[in-house]
Amino acid sequence: MAERGPRVIGGSVGGIELRWPKTGATRPTTGKMREALFSMLEAARIDFDEVLDLYAGSGALGIEALSRGDGRATFVESDRRAAAVIRENLARVKFTERGTVIVSNVGRWTPSAGTRYTLVLADPPYERGTYDDGGAWGAIESTVRGSLAEDAALVVEHDAKQTPPPALAGLSLWRDRRHGAGAVAIYRATVVPTEPSETATPEDEGDDE
Repeated sequence: MAERGPRVIGGSVGGIELRWPKTGATRPTTGKMREALFSMLEAARIDFDEVLDLYAGSGALGIEALSRGDGRATFVESDRRAAAVIRENLARVKFTERGTVIVSNVGRWTPSAGTRYTLVLADPPYERGTYDDGGAWGAIESTVRGSLAEDAALVVEHDAKQTPPPALAGLSLWRDRRHGAGAVAIYRATVVPTEPSETATPEDEGDDE
């Protein structure tokens, strides 16, 4: 069902190796990208109390957030095999009681009334068409709109060749950083000057360890 996957980078379970689903439809976020992303989030004092991991894959992003705080995370993944691997990974790091796994499609599933996420992490597929005519961006917005905390941050990993929208789910684009073929767009409620995307350097091309 699963093969060796990325390691948790920091926090209470840093260094533990997670499993990766053999679905053929998931793509791991590189270790360098995860490290850079969480460094930015921690420097900005983003709250990890209530995390939502969309297109969760192995659950590596949400588990990284759990490792760096004491909150809870909800993982949304449409593939049942991948969802089973997320549950396995939560058990491996002893976070089973802190994680909820939802098998559903982003855009169709919506949080229960009154839910307010402080951090949303979304890693949709890069395939051609995913971002056309709203695509994944519209699906993410449909899922999270009305369920964000006042000081929430929304992170979307995307193809580095594509330009993210200037606003999403009522939040403004704050950072858009390139790492190899991918990039991470970070949205926040407070408008902060956006830095230009950075050109990838050789070290950005690292694997997912």
